[in-house]
Amino acid sequence: VQLQASGGGLVQAGGSLRLSCAASRSIVVSINSMGWFRQDPGKQRDLVAAITSGGSTVYGDSVKGRFTISRDSAKNTVYLQMNSLKPEDTAEYYCFADSKTRHWGQGTLVTVSS
Repeated sequence: VQLQASGGGLVQAGGSLRLSCAASRSIVVSINSMGWFRQDPGKQRDLVAAITSGGSTVYGDSVKGRFTISRDSAKNTVYLQMNSLKPEDTAEYYCFADSKTRHWGQGTLVTVSS
């Protein structure tokens, strides 16, 4: 497994969750950026947040000010801190890493109840 994602679950609106995505050593040295997309059934996969190897970040408009992406280079792990969660944040969240190709982790389900 090259990307191992974890941290999804069920939370009430207004609550918080933190997702983690750990990259295996086989791809770490070539990674340019990592981040998260999310997808509702029947809809396209949308960017949530990404962070480059240089530390630059980008966020989807719907999560700006609520979500924070960070990384721990020593652990080859990227985190997504999700605060003030809303029911519309409910989706399957997919970690990705860009090197020569895009690698995907398994999805982790986030469910926000109203």
